[in-house]
Amino acid sequence: MTSATGLRQHRSDRSEQVEQLRRKMAAMSGKGSAGTASPQPTATPRQALLPDSETLLPVPESLADLLPKGLPKGAVAVLSGARSLLLAMVAAVTSEGGHAAIVGMPDVGLLAAVEMGADLSRLAVIPDPGTDPVEVAAVLMDGLDLVVLNLGGRSVAPTRARAVTARARQKQCTLLVSNGDWPGASARLEARVCGFDVTGAGAGAPIPGCGRISRVRLAMRGRGRASDPLRAVGG
Repeated sequence: MTSATGLRQHRSDRSEQVEQLRRKMAAMSGKGSAGTASPQPTATPRQALLPDSETLLPVPESLADLLPKGLPKGAVAVLSGARSLLLAMVAAVTSEGGHAAIVGMPDVGLLAAVEMGADLSRLAVIPDPGTDPVEVAAVLMDGLDLVVLNLGGRSVAPTRARAVTARARQKQCTLLVSNGDWPGASARLEARVCGFDVTGAGAGAPIPGCGRISRVRLAMRGRGRASDPLRAVGG
């Protein structure tokens, strides 16, 4: 009896937390009520002529060659390797007036994001999403333009991945997944650090322990669906 009562209480607390999160995201972005799914208009020929600012997510300049067509709003992409790319994506979106969230990254480097141009007033950070970070990410889609989700090595069942992907597409919220895999992702991006630019260390070659890192150079590669060719760029 005690066990059953505790389970009901846990479910009640969880539902309340999710509802509070919905209200917070709705107030943050002003996209409308987060608790009720708004009807989606039927596609029209005019929609196909919308400007890129309405259909593509802002991306950092370092990705211009890797993603010449940009990253569509509502897409799901898997990121691996250096976290700098992830922070650059957050900076690009928030600096252009969009709203973003980072889920499941308690040690995320917000200072680095700010130095890349991120607007922290447009960023929500949920360091501990609990036992189901995918659910939290899905709730956040109600009011944001970009959700970064750290899976923590978890695997996502294909059926659930399809449901959340459909929700991302409906809400026009791009989902970036790190530290895990996402079945059916529309893009996969990988970045590794290939060098640093150091300032304040005087003339000549950088001296270990002197100056500060002003820029991290990344070597990146990416691809779309499984049948798309792999592209690589350096920066």
